[in-house]
Amino acid sequence: MEEQKYKDLRIGERGAIISIVAYICLSFIKLVVGYMSDSSALKADGLNNTTDIIASIAVLVGLRLAQRPPDKDHGYGHWKSETIASMIASFIMVAVGIQVLVDAVTSLLEGGKESPDIIATYVGMFSAIAMYFVYRYNKKLANKINSKAVMAAAKDNISDAWVSIGTAIGIFGSQLNMPWLDTLTATIVGLLICKTGWDIFRQASHELSDGFDENKIQLYRDVINNVNGVKGIKEIKGRNYGNNEVLDVVVLVNSTLNIKEAHDIATRVENIMMDDYGVYEVHVHVEPN
Repeated sequence: MEEQKYKDLRIGERGAIISIVAYICLSFIKLVVGYMSDSSALKADGLNNTTDIIASIAVLVGLRLAQRPPDKDHGYGHWKSETIASMIASFIMVAVGIQVLVDAVTSLLEGGKESPDIIATYVGMFSAIAMYFVYRYNKKLANKINSKAVMAAAKDNISDAWVSIGTAIGIFGSQLNMPWLDTLTATIVGLLICKTGWDIFRQASHELSDGFDENKIQLYRDVINNVNGVKGIKEIKGRNYGNNEVLDVVVLVNSTLNIKEAHDIATRVENIMMDDYGVYEVHVHVEPN
């Protein structure tokens, strides 16, 4: 099972690499055309994609580091590396988002801005279509290898597609004697960048502080309670190592059982959780009742 986990991480690198290549190309085009056409919205969208390059690189580095086996001072392995990388990327995204907001608000207050060239609209629509196809690829890959990191990248891809559509609409609207609409769109893009960064930070900090889905805990509690020989659950806790779930369970068993019988019940719990629910590791402690 562990070997398959490492193999999935290597496969997941493809999605990160494709995202990096796509973002490099699109950010370059958007920034060049944005400055040439004097479009605040397209420049903001281009800066958004530069943060996506960093985020995708962070995912790639995290996937690479997570493949390292346990060593002397990392007995549980390096699975959390991708979560740490995601948190670093979130800080960068929020910083860029704030800069985009400052520039957009300054431009809006100064006024006197002319409508950007219509070519900026075409670039925005082209970018939206390109990111949609990257999203479809990464989503399919994430489902195939059950990777939270790659799925997060896919969600970022589709978010960028919507941002580009909004950018194109804002630029097109500015052609109708409403040049301020381009700057307003840039402000919205800046807010979206900050929101994406915040969402990534919140998820990463939740996992790094050993937060765990309460609904899953309840599901696993119900499953374990139905295992033959288990009389009840005294305690159950969960945590994440990257994409891997780890459970610590204290189950109550009949006090008349001998050590082997109690051990067999613990083994059944471990096998069910690992084989049927994909839990990476289960630590079961039995107590007489």
